[in-house]
Amino acid sequence: MKRSMETPPCSQDVKEEIVEAWYMNDSEKEDYRLPRHCEPKEFVSLEKLQELGVLTWSVHGDDYENEEDVKQIRESEGYSHSFMVDIHPERMPNFELMVKRFFLEHLHPHPEISYCIQGTGYHDVRDENDRWIRIAVKEGVMILLPAGIYHRFTLDTNNYLKAVLFSAGPPAEFSTYEGPCEDLPARKLYVEAFHKAMRR
Repeated sequence: MKRSMETPPCSQDVKEEIVEAWYMNDSEKEDYRLPRHCEPKEFVSLEKLQELGVLTWSVHGDDYENEEDVKQIRESEGYSHSFMVDIHPERMPNFELMVKRFFLEHLHPHPEISYCIQGTGYHDVRDENDRWIRIAVKEGVMILLPAGIYHRFTLDTNNYLKAVLFSAGPPAEFSTYEGPCEDLPARKLYVEAFHKAMRR
């Protein structure tokens, strides 16, 4: 699916206190569910995330299927399908294995849109210099990761997150490619649209 580089026609009013992002340290020994701040801390603005193609919204209300902002976002991206993920040790089969798989660096040839219903966790994305940025999400936060961006996901120490993922097709068509895959068309388009634009 071709993603427009235009911001979807809905609110971009997520406040910094609702969505926080920061550069991660490169320690391999530290638990990946911890915040992993650099020393000193290096916070990342929402404007910087948008420059990388990462969009965020604050969406309220339990009836997410009929929430106006959600409907507008889905219509703008052509996402007619949705599926639930309930990441909890007692409810997800093969929990430990699945959590490790989520944390593998990968990309998709299509945008990934998720809406956090309950719990907390982290989306990590690489910037134009291949540094990892950690984005904290919690209930009410909706995030769009553009096609071609290297990213990964992990729970935090609360060990629980329930979210809805939106897609143009059923889950079986939700393709994932483990990095590095610089020759993938979606990756080339992403670098052309975002990284090269930032380096000019």
